[in-house]
Amino acid sequence: MPFIETKLSMKLDENQKNDLQRKLADVVSSALSKPKQYIMTEIEDEKTLYMNEKKLEKGAYISVKLFGATTKQACQTLTHSICNILSADFGIEKSNIYVTYHPVDLWGWNDIMF
Repeated sequence: MPFIETKLSMKLDENQKNDLQRKLADVVSSALSKPKQYIMTEIEDEKTLYMNEKKLEKGAYISVKLFGATTKQACQTLTHSICNILSADFGIEKSNIYVTYHPVDLWGWNDIMF
């Protein structure tokens, strides 16, 4: 049940958003062993992001919320994959990308609680 929240400083067209959400879902599914049909992705572009008191022309913040716990190694693998996607597809320097992980114990879906 991962939710991938994505904030980017640059503008994306709909094709870029669709491609990015698919790639993020693929790497999250693989790294965390989660079925893709339960992954939800949000992409917010044109966000104002700052680092070291400087506005980032190209920067990203990714937050991954997931039902239950995972390992540090799985998060490391996922961070590497996410940074590679954002760097290769959008030219974002890896030093301008933050990725955070948020395990959640209570998660509802389809009228039930897990």
